[in-house]
Amino acid sequence: MSHTASAPGKIILFGEHAVVYGRPALAIPVTQVHADVQVSGSSRAGIWIQAPDVNLHTELNTLPSDHPLASVIHNFLFLFRVSPFPNLEIRISSTIPVASGLGSGAAVTVALTRALSSFLSRPMADEEVNAFAYEIEKLHHGTPSGIDNTVVTYAKPVYFIKGQPIETFKVGAAFTIVIGDTGISAPTKESVGDVRKLWEADNGKWESVFDRVGKIAEEARKNIESGKWELLGELMDQNHLLLQEMTVSSPELDRLVSAARSAGALGAKLSGGGRGGNMIALVNVNLAESVAKSIREAGAQRVIITQVS
Repeated sequence: MSHTASAPGKIILFGEHAVVYGRPALAIPVTQVHADVQVSGSSRAGIWIQAPDVNLHTELNTLPSDHPLASVIHNFLFLFRVSPFPNLEIRISSTIPVASGLGSGAAVTVALTRALSSFLSRPMADEEVNAFAYEIEKLHHGTPSGIDNTVVTYAKPVYFIKGQPIETFKVGAAFTIVIGDTGISAPTKESVGDVRKLWEADNGKWESVFDRVGKIAEEARKNIESGKWELLGELMDQNHLLLQEMTVSSPELDRLVSAARSAGALGAKLSGGGRGGNMIALVNVNLAESVAKSIREAGAQRVIITQVS
């Protein structure tokens, strides 16, 4: 008897970087990509992990204890005082690109936690899965915001202000986002550090830039909830200008953003840490394919079309 679970990717819509300074950020699930985990009983002794995407075929005890998968399994079994450890076969696959700001680590953690909880008959509510996944994120990222694990656990848009409880919210009317990946891994620590240097050198100027980003995120949430999604395009364009001012865009990202707008996108911006990683474009659903094609021609290594509903 095997148990399976799945969890989506995520992308930041508005508010990256300013979120570090207490302004709101918005993130949405990307259901077109997902992590899938299957847990079943094993005829061989031990806990065997098969993750062909990352070329991992091994028994749990051969992994270092701080390995992301090992930490999920060990922490889960200790949390529920499962003893002795059962014999398991765990199969993990994911279509979420790694290290591209799409929440791949959090999605694997959430899917693995849910598959274990259902196989071992230790039911967990979403709040518990989310809290557990956040603890795992902390092991690997020091002080994560909690955005990734929350969007991925609830598969709903999230409104986040540092130090405040994260809120999920409803989508008034479905809308379509095209995600373009530059293929360059985003050096998040470095870009966050560079923004901090700018802020330290001229606190007043940057606080007002962050205020503008915060207002954009607030307005975006209202528009999404009331179903006026077409108004998000202009907000994306404004947010991208402010991110360029923060020096976190790059020629590659700007090229994809311009290509999307020229192909009829209602708005476009970089998403996440910047200087690599992804950009996003808001499109009318009938233009999604042609915008995706333009972004590819402008150099995107991967393009995902996702529906937010």
